[in-house]
Amino acid sequence: MSRRYVTLDVFTDRIFGGNPLAVVLDAQSLTTAQMQSIAAEFNYSETSFVLPARDPGHTAHVRIFTPRTEVPFAGHPNVGTAVAIAREMESAGRTCPQELVFEEAAGLVPLSLLREGGAIVGAELAAPQSLTVGPPVPVRDAAECLSLVSDEVKIDVHPPRIVSVGLPFLAVELRTREALRRSKPVLAVHERVLPPAGTDSVFAYVRGAAGGELQARMYSPLDAIVEDPATGSATAATIAMLASIGAHGAAGGARAEDHGNADLTWRIEQGVDLGRPSLLLGRTSMRGGQLRSVHIAGRAVTVMRGELPLLPS
Repeated sequence: MSRRYVTLDVFTDRIFGGNPLAVVLDAQSLTTAQMQSIAAEFNYSETSFVLPARDPGHTAHVRIFTPRTEVPFAGHPNVGTAVAIAREMESAGRTCPQELVFEEAAGLVPLSLLREGGAIVGAELAAPQSLTVGPPVPVRDAAECLSLVSDEVKIDVHPPRIVSVGLPFLAVELRTREALRRSKPVLAVHERVLPPAGTDSVFAYVRGAAGGELQARMYSPLDAIVEDPATGSATAATIAMLASIGAHGAAGGARAEDHGNADLTWRIEQGVDLGRPSLLLGRTSMRGGQLRSVHIAGRAVTVMRGELPLLPS
């Protein structure tokens, strides 16, 4: 049987912006090797595969592959897959629920659809795991991963360190927007620094003039992703960390004295220096000094539809 697929640009409201995603809608009976080959053929940062849910109370079982490997969770594949599934349901005349739940390797991922004038324009996900924060990575190593020098890494809020809400990243705050613009990955340094730290990706960012505003870039050449235009999983982990330490304020501003109970909003721009501007909208909720939830929302636009032929076993 042929397999239907759709591609979308995610975390954008216009075609050829944001982060491209391929969604294979009929993934039943595909082997892991076939899924990996399809993801390598699309060569997007991720390709998602939709399978029947194991629990009938859930929407779908979703597997996510980069060009080289399967990952337990990722941001833009969840947003894009939710939009693709919902639009397919509506085009078939079926009623689409407002809330979806995907089964993934990292756990259950709840999603809410975003609508305007009744039309589905995007989705918001809740991270499947609690925030985990790893030990610091030496500043010099983090800087060299980005082709920068140590003085360009900002450490007064947090040192470079591994953060995760389902997929680990090295989060590095930079001092200036100019340093972020000049940053680029160095494969040999990534090979030396990142696997021992427990990741294969670097999420570099600067904070803006207003509280909760970030500009970011993400590099993962070890996973055949030189630069990702929009990275919801890294964004979610980073804002979760910043919320948990009370660092929602503008760059250079003081930390909040009391962040024990706070519902915060975040605006993250990514992909600008890559020529694929992306907008990610975040929410974090703190209660009693504990991070209760982190959400990432964004829009998605459909780009292409097609079919994959019968694949060799």
